[in-house]
Amino acid sequence: MNEHREGRLRTRWRRVARTVVAAAASVGMSVLSIGFTAGAANAGVSSADRGAPNASLAAAPVSRVAAGDLHTCVTRTDGTLWCWGNNFYGQLGDGTNTDRPGPVRIGDATTWARIDAGSSNTCAVRTDGTLWCWGGNSNGQLGDGTTTRRNSPARIGTATTWASVSTGANHTCAVQTTGTLWCWGLNRHAQLGIGTSPNLATTPVQVGTATTWASVTTGYAHTCATRTDRTLWCWGSSSDGQLGLGIRDYRATPTQVGTATTWTGVTAGYVHTCAARADGTLWCWGENGYGQVGGGAGFQTTPLQVGTATTWARVETSVDSSCATRTDGSLWCWGKNTSGQLGDGTTTHRSTPTRVGTATTWADGLAASYHACATRTDGNLWCWGDNSFGQLGDGTTTNRSTPTPVALPA
Repeated sequence: MNEHREGRLRTRWRRVARTVVAAAASVGMSVLSIGFTAGAANAGVSSADRGAPNASLAAAPVSRVAAGDLHTCVTRTDGTLWCWGNNFYGQLGDGTNTDRPGPVRIGDATTWARIDAGSSNTCAVRTDGTLWCWGGNSNGQLGDGTTTRRNSPARIGTATTWASVSTGANHTCAVQTTGTLWCWGLNRHAQLGIGTSPNLATTPVQVGTATTWASVTTGYAHTCATRTDRTLWCWGSSSDGQLGLGIRDYRATPTQVGTATTWTGVTAGYVHTCAARADGTLWCWGENGYGQVGGGAGFQTTPLQVGTATTWARVETSVDSSCATRTDGSLWCWGKNTSGQLGDGTTTHRSTPTRVGTATTWADGLAASYHACATRTDGNLWCWGDNSFGQLGDGTTTNRSTPTPVALPA
């Protein structure tokens, strides 16, 4: 549970990511380096690509978007599910392990409601309250009682009361309509919130007995959640201060972050966390090597206010970057920008929020990883950043440093 052990795990995680890239390359996939290559992120992007959407955009608007490490999935207002990008572990859910550089419909169901994407897996909730997961499962993160990867959606248990789900690198958590919280997968850093044992859970395990959980978010080895009274709770690894508790250790069960009762949402990145309050302020903490906390210097072990703005609406964290929208419909990103994932037309890292273009029509749908995607008020989807496996959905493997429209089939 200590910092040294966390460092070894992070090294191994990055090694696994490189293995996935190498495996794809061995079957003929053209892989772009994730290393810093100034100017490369915008190669081959025409002014049309950076401008308005083309006529082939979907008739049914996008309602939810999820970004995994190397893949993207969305639900549309007609209840259909679409995924694209890397499919080495079956994380697209189309019954194959074939990479897709453009959107592919998953099954024929029209009842998909909520979705989230982890490093190599995906989970979603349907309108009937059932929960489904697919993709990588080496640590039981799918919750189906096995460690077998799945290339099509597998139903998790028999419950019909699932409300929302969040899946990270090796573990998954979900909230039920009863207000109960459940987690499963790897527990090496107590990220399941049930103590230090077992080391791994392949089916959902209830976290405590509280029935007031409102939302949950999973990082690499930590988890945070809000309750209906707007308090904020975190647990798992805090090697870089990502729990916000003023420590660089771990907590085996949910521990309240400060005393504020005005938290409206929280998002866990790789080893940093951000959350918004009811007064429109934005707060971040944890690892800050690329400026992903949005201020300060070095590790931030307690919540740090990002600037002085009181108009933040929604925030999303990723591997080493963060993006957020404001109430005026503007979009802002900061942190690591190696692949253009900040969307500001450069590959320059930013330590404070930097505005993405001039549009004031960015909506609620927002997801970030090594790439980022967001919806606008008209329901159209835009993506940018790393595109080495076609995860931007534009039919290419060219990185984009500014938002590019995704043409979903009508």
